[in-house]
Amino acid sequence: MRRVLVVAMSGAGKTTAGRRIAERHGLAFHEMDVLAIGPGWSTRPGFVAEVERIVGTDDWVIDSWGPPQVRELMWSRADTVVWLDYPRRVVLPRLFRRSWRRSWSRRPVFGGNRERWRDWASSAHPFWHAVTTFDERRHLIARRTAVRPHLRTLRFRSPRELEAWLAS
Repeated sequence: MRRVLVVAMSGAGKTTAGRRIAERHGLAFHEMDVLAIGPGWSTRPGFVAEVERIVGTDDWVIDSWGPPQVRELMWSRADTVVWLDYPRRVVLPRLFRRSWRRSWSRRPVFGGNRERWRDWASSAHPFWHAVTTFDERRHLIARRTAVRPHLRTLRFRSPRELEAWLAS
């Protein structure tokens, strides 16, 4: 396990899990939102080149199933997928609380952006996006892992399962 993708729906805990996996295994951790998102929620210049550089190295953990422009590259270079396949009742409350806190505090996130209350009215808001694409994302991840026999897939159905694995 040297090149790891941590995949899940937004709010499942990919970043936290990714950091812990990287620390435990002595791997470099890369947060996809930091790599990808620039001011005004735009794609950062040089994003694709930076991901190409990262996945060209021998050891990394990335907390994303991959934006479309780098998804295939990431999956082709990964040797392990850690899938946080948690139920809606776990993921959606986590995501709601995170977005609520970000909207309330107005603290900057990726690229200096801030989540605003008015953003909740958009179907592109992370919470509403998760609500409407939850089943589709699960299906896409399942299909992607099934057709890649070179990948070791570790599928965790609850935070407790992930914790047990991390502790082992």
